Order: sequence, then C-alpha cells, then structure tokens
Amino acid sequence: MSMTARRANAAAHSIQKVEAFFTTYNAAVKETPAVADFTFGNPHEMPLPSVVNALKTHAEPQSVDWFAYKTNEADPCAFLADALSKELGLPFEAEDIALTKGAFGAIKMCFTMLLEPGDECIVPLPGWFCYGPMLAAADAKEVQVPLGPDSFDLDLEAIANAITPRTKIVVVNTPHNPTGRIYSRSDLQKLSDLLEVKSAEIGHRIWILSDEPYRRIRFDGIGFTTPAAVYPHTLIDYSYGKILLAPGLRLGYLAISPTLPAAERKELQTLRFAVQMADGWNVPDAPLIYALPDLENVSIDIAALANRRERMLSALGQWGYRMTKPEGTFYLWGRAPGGDSDAFAECLQKRGVYVMPGTVFDRPTDFRICLTATDEMIENAMPAFQAAANLMLE
Repeated sequence: MSMTARRANAAAHSIQKVEAFFTTYNAAVKETPAVADFTFGNPHEMPLPSVVNALKTHAEPQSVDWFAYKTNEADPCAFLADALSKELGLPFEAEDIALTKGAFGAIKMCFTMLLEPGDECIVPLPGWFCYGPMLAAADAKEVQVPLGPDSFDLDLEAIANAITPRTKIVVVNTPHNPTGRIYSRSDLQKLSDLLEVKSAEIGHRIWILSDEPYRRIRFDGIGFTTPAAVYPHTLIDYSYGKILLAPGLRLGYLAISPTLPAAERKELQTLRFAVQMADGWNVPDAPLIYALPDLENVSIDIAALANRRERMLSALGQWGYRMTKPEGTFYLWGRAPGGDSDAFAECLQKRGVYVMPGTVFDRPTDFRICLTATDEMIENAMPAFQAAANLMLE
C-alpha cells in the first residue's frame, strides 16, 4: 500500500502527461537551444516598465505594518468591485471579491467552497490541463466534455448528457485556452437555460466557474460577456498574470456574481476568510495588493499580438496547416501536419523550435503555439515550420 494520500496520487496521475512534457522539453532544450519557444505563456522580453515601477513603489515600506499579514483588504476589494462593475456591467460589492494568489488560487478557493468528495466538475476538452489535478486533490472527479468540432462552441447536448446527480460545477473558460474562442451572450444564455433545467432535475444547484484570465486579451473588436451576467450561480476567477505577461506575479481574485440570491451570496461572502486560510493563506503578497490600483489598467501590446497572429496564420496557411483563428488569448491552435502532435513537435525540436503538443490537452492530433514569443523568434521559426509541414505531409 502507498504511504501517500490517494488524492495526491490521483492528482499525480492526472498531471502525468504535462509532467512528461516538462521533462522532455527541459531535456530537449539542453541538447538543442531554442531558436523560438512557443510553449508556455512566458515573457521573452523585459517586463513592462509600468509593472516594474509599481512593484518598486509598493515594495518600499510606508508603515510598520506594511508587510503584516494581509487578508481581503477593504480598499483594494472596494477598488476591484468598482472596476469590475464598470467592466462587466454588474453591481459588484467589495464583499464579493476575494484576493487570491492568481487564478490558480481563485479556482482552488471555488473548489474548496463548493465541492464535496465524489462530486463531479465538467471541464472543456481541449482545455487547461490543471483542472484535473486540482479536482483530484479536492477528491472530486473531472468530467471532460468535448467542445464542438472545428468551431469549438459549447456543445450543449454533450454537456447535458454528461450531467449526473453528482455534477456540481461546469467550467466555462472564455476566452478559451487553447483555441481562443469567446462565447457570445446567446451561447451563454443557452447554457444558463440548460443548467436551470438540469439543476431542477437533479435536485441541487449546478454552478458555473467562469475562468476568465484572458478576458482583456481580445482581437478584432470582439466584445465579452461573462456567464455571471446570465446565470446568477456563477463564480469568476481572474489573474493579472496574462494581461501583464508576468505569470510569476501571483495576483488574482475570485468574484461572486452580484445577481446571486442574497442568502447564498451572503453565505459565500462569509466563507472567504476561512477558506483562504484553509487553502494555505491564499492571499497575494502585500506589495502586490498595494500595487493593484496601479496595475489595473496596464496591458501588454494587444495590437502586437494581433500582428503576430496574422503573420503566423498567413505563413502556416500557405504551407497547408489547418489553424483556428483565435478571437482572444495569446495562443494559436491547429492540426499537426500528419495528425501526430508528438511526432510533429519532435520534428520542430530538432530545428530548435518548441511548441506544445496536443497530447498535453488530451488532443493528440493538434498543437498549440504561444504568441508571447518575439517577432524575431517568429521569423526565425518560419523555415522550421515549412520544413516540418513538408516532412510530415509526405
């Protein structure tokens, strides 16, 4: 018998494909230094000056308790409630906001508050690869439901068929990682109608976790609707790591939909402190909390991302790649030439170009490119993509 907890081993099993990719990737980079790295959403240029200035300013103590324990500080929560109300068109209050260590912390908080052992959570396929291990660690079950083929729309029929008496949460990731799909208000309203019916059928409420860390990274003037606008039983997680392109700064929040019935809203608000403490003092470091107002309107260059998107789509398209044009995020998703993403990624690695194979997303035919690479990296990678297409499609 294992001396370690069953749920820890279940989390390890869930993340093993990602862990294997990490191991392979790190070994490959040592042998073949990267000409272009399109794997993760990491920066490849120096941080935004406004981010650096904000951190410098607020790292300097202004009182004896500057670095004391922090919780959901009143002023930052009130600031965020006001900003979020203006952005999403909903009347958030300070008590609806829990400051967390990035979106990871917000998702963990949601799972801790809502899930009992054995409960089920529906997640999109393809989708972010960390839902599974986090659910396993919560002793809950991940239920993967494919998005619509080609369009990657929400597949309402598939969601309906996946719902059981143990279903507690449906994750909606919009804009969606890895495809870049943004779901319209009409799409979300249909999901809301479905969950109202299904909640009544199974005798308890099904929640939506709206995973929105890419909410402000959108292209072509496309708008954004949060599921919280159409479905009251929604919690929103957000991270500043994407819009600042600073994923090592663990700053985010979990927000309760202000349209939630008053008694349920109050119950969740009351749980904030206890759950954050139980989750390992799940609160951002003090300087990040102080810096929050300075960081709220800072953004990476969305126009530059859009230009990289167009450059890559144009080049890859002429070599026969079948790519999805993203509406948001900083990713491109497409079919690997020949349909084997591992073989395709290995072919590129030999030329110093690194992409994320779809096996990591349980879609072994596809692959993901991260557009946080520099323009120089993109141009340097073009011969490798052309050569890989020629080899894999022979």
